[in-house]
Amino acid sequence: MTTAVPEPGAKDAATTHAAAGPDTDVIAIAPDPEVAAGILTEAPLEDIFDEGVVGRAQDLIARYPQSRSALLPMLHLVQSVQGYVSQEGIAFCAKQLELSDAEVSAVATFYTMYKRKPCGEHLVSVCTNTLCAAMGGDAIYKKLQTHLGSDGEPLGHNETAGTPNEPGSITLEHAECLAACDLAPVIQVNYEFFDNQTEEKAVALVDALQAGKKPAPTRGAPLTNFKGAELQLAGFFPEDERQYRTDIDGPSQAVETLRGAKLAQDRGWVAPVAQDVPLPEVEKK
Repeated sequence: MTTAVPEPGAKDAATTHAAAGPDTDVIAIAPDPEVAAGILTEAPLEDIFDEGVVGRAQDLIARYPQSRSALLPMLHLVQSVQGYVSQEGIAFCAKQLELSDAEVSAVATFYTMYKRKPCGEHLVSVCTNTLCAAMGGDAIYKKLQTHLGSDGEPLGHNETAGTPNEPGSITLEHAECLAACDLAPVIQVNYEFFDNQTEEKAVALVDALQAGKKPAPTRGAPLTNFKGAELQLAGFFPEDERQYRTDIDGPSQAVETLRGAKLAQDRGWVAPVAQDVPLPEVEKK
């Protein structure tokens, strides 16, 4: 008796591997280069990353004493071009930084901000960590899954409603703590905050995005698209000072966040001055 994939117990398997899932990077292992040819369809790097992108990559490298330190912003640069980190993007980073593809892949697959399949025009992140979940984050996420799904199927984590990179397309993800517990539940769109959300507000938000609108975030810079946000995360902003300020300036604080500091100020509370206390003697062994 054989099984389709390996199972516990004394049973033979028809194959020695399970089918790869949608997020699996390795799709095959070839015994020699001739067999490997054609497994991945790769476009020439110069067709994807032109001289302008190469120039920005070299600009990033020049900011660090060691070139490999530029890898994180360079991966954001790749996403600003393609909307995700493709195999070609990994090869581009490796070439610019004189690293192996494996070294770049190890980093790109570690951080959730680097997407391994094409992202929508907008990335909608719903915080589902403890406090946001208790305040309604789980319900908001499920509501958006249903609202953005199609053919009766809810939209899954890191899946896209619409055609990736096209106007109005939305990639939905449930996110770990977004560091805004005082304003829970929160949503981020391209990493800008929309605080104190409800199911109704969240639906209205994604409807506006799909209609080509860019609602103002509760805090932070004016809303851009995912690729534009990635270019900023890579460290590139308009040279014109006025445009620069327009792109990045916005309210960064909330009344809720500052309430404790305001109470302390009004009531004259101050933290005690730390005293220099000698460390206790450690018994010698």
